[in-house]
Amino acid sequence: MQSYTIGQAARLLGVSPDTARRWADAGRMATHRDDSGRRLIDGRDLAAFSVELAKTGTGDEETPYTSVRNAFPGIVTAIKLGDVAAQVEIQAGPHRLVSLLTREAVEDLGLEVGMEATARVKSTNVHIDRT
Repeated sequence: MQSYTIGQAARLLGVSPDTARRWADAGRMATHRDDSGRRLIDGRDLAAFSVELAKTGTGDEETPYTSVRNAFPGIVTAIKLGDVAAQVEIQAGPHRLVSLLTREAVEDLGLEVGMEATARVKSTNVHIDRT
């Protein structure tokens, strides 16, 4: 399972590293330490937290979440695989994006819940890049 540093988690959640640290200190985000003492957040825990955060808001609504060239970096929060098609959900800060793509594409990208990914939006299509 992929883990994220406080800084990486902050970027994916659309907040400052200080905010992410405060949330971890307050017990809102579960963390653990690696061998070198860095605080890490498990990908699945971060995915669940990002969904909950989007429902309740960050408390910093004055700062809008923006994207450059329609790219939404975030974390994969759900994957539904069918025989041929798949549905991938990404939480990018306060934005929840859903992409329908082939099962083969999901498998080729190696997508899993808790993994960092970028949703790229063009017109009505959402494309997923593994990052």
